[in-house]
Amino acid sequence: MFTKKKKIIVLTSMVALLVLTGFLNLTLNQQAISTTSTQTVQTSSQSFFEAYRIDRNTAREQQSLYYKAIIESENSTQEAKQEAQTNLNLMASKQEQELVLESYILAKGFNDAVVSFTDNYVNVMVKGAELTEAQVAQIVEVVQQQTSKSIDNIKIIPVE
Repeated sequence: MFTKKKKIIVLTSMVALLVLTGFLNLTLNQQAISTTSTQTVQTSSQSFFEAYRIDRNTAREQQSLYYKAIIESENSTQEAKQEAQTNLNLMASKQEQELVLESYILAKGFNDAVVSFTDNYVNVMVKGAELTEAQVAQIVEVVQQQTSKSIDNIKIIPVE
């Protein structure tokens, strides 16, 4: 077996390893916490844009399924089928316009943007805490060229 001296050396080594493990655990946890908080700040606005796109696509899919069900139903009148087809075409056209506008805005140097249309307005949400007048002018120019909406009907919203 071990002599008393060897037992003390083994026990001291184990205590030293335990203290070293505790120190490393604290140090690495503090680094992980600071890294996580930095990543959370950076991804919060990214999450908004991703969530908005997912919600928008989900709503469109539901609308599309509704219109297609009307079109394919034997019980629907010809007038209802035509109206559903018209709405489906308008929805596709609106979606295409939104994608084009988002691409043009990104091409102007913005980090992220989403565009949505209402009956009278074009809403543009752009990643950034604050926009300069020049940036707003760039966005307005792009929207007006693509939609011919007046400046009064364009809403630009910065999102952090």
